[in-house]
Amino acid sequence: MQAEKTTSARIGAFWRRYDIALVGSAVFVSILLITILASAVAPDDPMARDIKNRFAIPSAENAFGTDQLGRDVLSRVIYGGRPILSASFTAVICALAAGTIIGVSGGYLGGWLDTALMRLMDVMLSFPSILLAILIVATLGLGLLNVTVAIGFSMVPIFARLARSIVITLVYEEYVTAARSLGASDPHIIRKHILPNMMPPIIVQASAMLAVAIGTASALNFIGLGVEPGTPDWGMMVAEGQRLIFDAPHVPLFPGLAITITVLSVNYMGDGLRDHLDPKLRRRDF
Repeated sequence: MQAEKTTSARIGAFWRRYDIALVGSAVFVSILLITILASAVAPDDPMARDIKNRFAIPSAENAFGTDQLGRDVLSRVIYGGRPILSASFTAVICALAAGTIIGVSGGYLGGWLDTALMRLMDVMLSFPSILLAILIVATLGLGLLNVTVAIGFSMVPIFARLARSIVITLVYEEYVTAARSLGASDPHIIRKHILPNMMPPIIVQASAMLAVAIGTASALNFIGLGVEPGTPDWGMMVAEGQRLIFDAPHVPLFPGLAITITVLSVNYMGDGLRDHLDPKLRRRDF
């Protein structure tokens, strides 16, 4: 009985500490599952047209109404998360990998390599990320793949600077010095001692960058630099429905809400990860 009370107390304390983060995580996971299972969840074909039923208001038959071509808005919102979320996840993962390699190389090896890499990162950081992404897409051409490359490339210096700052601190820790004095090679030290200890802040940064990536991907699709017109995509749907804001406000409203809820849920999830992984913020009285 006492053990059950202790467990309940810890669960209650954990919930009070991370309530918003847990809700945000649950919402984001739900959005991911709905998006992945879109073909089974969506009530209709997102590309099916019914001109006679165009601009139908939300009803029992069409929960989110229909758009200017009579397409079911709910089905398009469900499918519309696929391009944005896939591009955002891929961009963040690639930026994390590239930025970590650059930051660890510069911070651990130092010297001219560190100077050259960081000056290059400074040049990239001098451009606003959205402007740099637009420049890259305009250079490479339209398409979701190019959007992914643009977003990932614009985020590399953020991860690189963070990784370097962490590595510069870790290389002077006693356990790294001890490993080096015992004859451990640089790859071994980086793999066994540097990377494991730098992952928590990197993961927290990745969650924050995921929210930024979702917003950037939506913006690029909104201005027509991403998916093809007519493709179910939240940003594209808002762009197509903006001129209908007074006549059929439900057309841009629901994809806009999907973007907002997704970004907020990721931000709340990231805040919870930061509080839990940062030893200065984490409570140990669960």
